[in-house]
Amino acid sequence: MTDLAIYDMDRTVTRHATYTPFLLHCALRRAPWRLLLIPFAILSMLAYVAKLIDRGRLKEINHLLLLGHNRHPSELQPLVESFAAKVLANNVRPGARDAIGRDKAEGRRVVMATASYRFYAREIAERLGFDDCIGTNSILGLDERVHAKIDGENCYGPAKLRMIRDWLATSGLEHGHVRFYSDHASDAPVFEWSDEPIAVNPHDRLKRLAAERGWQIEDWD
Repeated sequence: MTDLAIYDMDRTVTRHATYTPFLLHCALRRAPWRLLLIPFAILSMLAYVAKLIDRGRLKEINHLLLLGHNRHPSELQPLVESFAAKVLANNVRPGARDAIGRDKAEGRRVVMATASYRFYAREIAERLGFDDCIGTNSILGLDERVHAKIDGENCYGPAKLRMIRDWLATSGLEHGHVRFYSDHASDAPVFEWSDEPIAVNPHDRLKRLAAERGWQIEDWD
């Protein structure tokens, strides 16, 4: 039996979201002309707010606009590495580093579970000392290129719990006590499933939910 510590990434481990900054980072370094497409990205956000598209489709559209239809992993790796270095330098909550160190010292397997794309979140996770990274996957085509299309589910809300369970089943890992950290009420399914839910710098809705459920609240700043 292996005890787990599972962490959301954006606004839990990090102070700020990483998805849009990652795409802008890539556009600036690889194809600055793509910044001219930002108005279309804003339109896609408005379509999401109007519930014309879901979060997964929003993610695919912005990926297409700012990163392109497909990219070879060798093109992406330098961008992933430079972005990860930037995140670790400026965008990690101090309390996250402390918690990761504590969980590892307790012998827990430390896992990141994030709605962000796994192909860049994994680099951030590895640099922070995580053992595993569960995230939204991109389709890797027969041409061995990363496409602007989600493979499977967007790792968000109830899908995050399904993907954690799939990862456990695939890895053959028999887990013991599960500690889970997140800042957002969308992770309620994982909070409810875990043995020790911890709300980190929670927004108002999660703060209310944590008070109702008696979940621990921590400030990592």
